[in-house]
Amino acid sequence: MRPMLLVSACIALLSLHAGLAAQRSGQTPPADDGQAKAQDAIVGSMSGHHMHGATPHLRLTPQRPERPGDRQRAEVIVASLRVALERYRDSHVAERNGFEIFHPEIPQAIFHFTNYWKAYSETFRFMPDQPTSLLYTKSARGYELVGAMYTAPADATEIDLDARVPLSVARWHAHINICLPPRGAAPGADWKKFGPDGSIATSEACTAVGGRFFPQLFGWMVHVYPFEKTPEKIWAVQ
Repeated sequence: MRPMLLVSACIALLSLHAGLAAQRSGQTPPADDGQAKAQDAIVGSMSGHHMHGATPHLRLTPQRPERPGDRQRAEVIVASLRVALERYRDSHVAERNGFEIFHPEIPQAIFHFTNYWKAYSETFRFMPDQPTSLLYTKSARGYELVGAMYTAPADATEIDLDARVPLSVARWHAHINICLPPRGAAPGADWKKFGPDGSIATSEACTAVGGRFFPQLFGWMVHVYPFEKTPEKIWAVQ
């Protein structure tokens, strides 16, 4: 199975929150099989195999110099999240509280359990104890909680993102320069060219092959691993 299909993020986010963010930014994702394939590819790309730096298809917020209060504000976020997540160490509790797992049948490095309502709410506000998604790994004992994911609208500015989580501490990421295949062509499309892992990264190249180009597809995202011991691991870009 191709790495791009190792789904490791929230389809709920990509279908609900991303749609709302796209409306605000004027980038409406196409509602067809091309979008579904792109969703699988994008969430597969978030499993860590190329989340360690910017690429033609991945934008990272710049790491700002630390300012007074940044570290303390980040610590408050982590402390609040750590307490909020304790109840969800049992994934069944998460599911009873509206978090849904997506593609459990596909092997993944990290499984995302996403709450539709929280995804919607994060479009308008940020609450450290109310993440969009819960992050789990899978072992012989079942699903083990390792962290959470916050989201923000696609049109959020660096100022907006910094107001949520200090950019001196964390780096948000967004999926950019995405070329989807012509409508109806997704099942047989060449995904070495199309999608977030494809070679096409410009509007001109996308138009030349009859594709549909999106400067940014879906909103901003950031992972948090509050049970880690150092800030570098807590806010790791992976």
